Amino acid sequence: MPRRVPVREWLRESRGGLVSLAVVIGAGAGGGAIVFRWLITTFTGLLSGHPDYSGAGHAANPHLPALGMYFVLAAPVLAGAIYGPLVTKFAPEARGHGVPEVMYAVAERGGRIPPQVSVVKALASALCIGGGGSVGREGPIVQIGSAWGSSLGRLTRVPENRLRILVACGAAGGIAATFNAPIAGPFFAMELILRDFATESFGAVVLASITASVIGRAAFGDHPFLDLPAFGLRSGWEYLAFALLGLVIGAVGVAFTHVLYWIEDGCDRVWQRLVRGPEWLRPAVGGLLLGGLLLLLPEMYGVGYPVLAHAIDGRYVLWFLLILMAGKMVATSLTIGIGGSGGVFAPSLFIGAMGGTAFGIVVHHLFPAATAAPGMYGLIGMGAAFAGATRAAITAVIILFELTGEYTIILPLMLAIVAATAVSHALSKDTIYTLKLARRGVNLDAATTGGHGRSGQVTVAAVMEPLPNPLAADTVITMAGQALWRSAYGVLPVMGADKQYHGCVTARALAETLTNTESTDRTVADLAQMPPRITENSTLTDALHALAGADGTGLPVLDRHGTRLIGWITHSTILTALHPTGTPRDTAALRGPLAHARPTDPRLGRRHRDDDPTTPQPTAARGTARAATPVRLARRMAVGPPVPAPDPPRPPLRTPLPDRRGSPENRPGHR
Repeated sequence: MPRRVPVREWLRESRGGLVSLAVVIGAGAGGGAIVFRWLITTFTGLLSGHPDYSGAGHAANPHLPALGMYFVLAAPVLAGAIYGPLVTKFAPEARGHGVPEVMYAVAERGGRIPPQVSVVKALASALCIGGGGSVGREGPIVQIGSAWGSSLGRLTRVPENRLRILVACGAAGGIAATFNAPIAGPFFAMELILRDFATESFGAVVLASITASVIGRAAFGDHPFLDLPAFGLRSGWEYLAFALLGLVIGAVGVAFTHVLYWIEDGCDRVWQRLVRGPEWLRPAVGGLLLGGLLLLLPEMYGVGYPVLAHAIDGRYVLWFLLILMAGKMVATSLTIGIGGSGGVFAPSLFIGAMGGTAFGIVVHHLFPAATAAPGMYGLIGMGAAFAGATRAAITAVIILFELTGEYTIILPLMLAIVAATAVSHALSKDTIYTLKLARRGVNLDAATTGGHGRSGQVTVAAVMEPLPNPLAADTVITMAGQALWRSAYGVLPVMGADKQYHGCVTARALAETLTNTESTDRTVADLAQMPPRITENSTLTDALHALAGADGTGLPVLDRHGTRLIGWITHSTILTALHPTGTPRDTAALRGPLAHARPTDPRLGRRHRDDDPTTPQPTAARGTARAATPVRLARRMAVGPPVPAPDPPRPPLRTPLPDRRGSPENRPGHR
């Protein structure tokens, strides 16, 4: 009779348990999105007297008509006085735009997020946006859903690999329910949060997104998030204009990233050096500056979707569009700099819409008969700005399509987003999300490859091994089989008569050739292939990527010019460098070349040599499953099966067996 599995164990280990948890997390994220949007609407109505003040101009607050339009000076102060102490005391992680904190939790903390973050983030962000904070809703809802997923996963005690998936499920569900984007939610979570597209995690994230979308549509309806007019292309030549638009607005997205952190640094210096007040008071004091900006540009109040729609509809002139674009950069940066809580996704869309529409006005003025309406350029600019700031190209394409419901824009949108992503790579090393972590010394790329970040800092030159004897290019394949049998790597470099590097020959290629009796007269030069190039300046991260896609367990290391062989790198060498055990041989990997760090044979008491046929090679310890079969086949065909080493003698029994009769006092006849 099969054993009855406890519920927690079933949830932790089975696929059905993961599916169940994903559905529950999606339902919770969908409910959280409903509550969060209700909180924003409620606080916006209380503090401004309008459902969305950004489209109301300089109107007065009907609750305080005596203050007129000057109530915007007090709204951010009042909101900051409430959420400032709340965030400082209960959840400091809720400060800022939220997504970097979730990325850090997944990469460095195994997906662990404090449970109180979801409640504090919802209240703080709703108060911030309702009080005039010029930030978006996506960062808060990602953090709210992720905290819910992390809390449920820790409650059921799932392992870390599944806990990370549950965090991504919460993020995807939040995005899907908030923006009615069931496809964009999973891609946002996979591309930005998990940074991986594994089949198991993708299925769970999609289920969470579907569940959250069903709940969100029941509350908000099933229609595109942005209600925009239909657009169409005028001519094929217009694709050149959209490519140029992607380059320009992509650069604007990068500029927004740097303006955000430049203003945040300025706010930190002013508060710490001049004001020197407590952190909980910072949002209220900084709210005065934000209120002054809102007095000049009330369009910056809150998220600003009505203003975005007006720009796409063509209601603003060129100079005012540029003012709105620059004003949003400053307003969002100031909101976050004073300690506000909110996302940067909606501001990037706003900036792209203003800049794209301004670009469209210029192009349409120059070529009125061959170009579409300026609003279409604003629509494409939204995706280009988001891609330039985040480099999440797949998410940018899908989320713009789902937000607008316009399929006609898909081709120019893809072109502009690719151009924006390319210019972002060229202009900046980090994105708007990763730069916040990089300023704290966190390298997400290194964190996902392990080694506590060292794999992205240590170079190959510091850990490489001596180069095994290369094969001459004119070596016949039967002789090459003997050399590969003596080698433990399943691959050897090939050197030509001109002393130049000609690539590598692998045991797999040799075994496939030896099976063909008509090819026995071929030489190593015919089988040589160029593996991924590793130079002495490459990092261990680069070397791991190269080794992962290469046959065998090692690759040659070239000099910095890529012309001369100087060493050898293997999986085991990199693992020794990343996870030293504390012995002198292991820790030497981080100090210099590993000429003395080859493993010793416990039976012979001396170091291995690749060119010594009497030296037992640790193939099982150093090889991989992919290289093992060709190596064995090549050995058998070239020189016959190797003689197995005799089993080591069993050590003598050093401790005598105890006398089971007991102590001498209890033995018979003892006096």
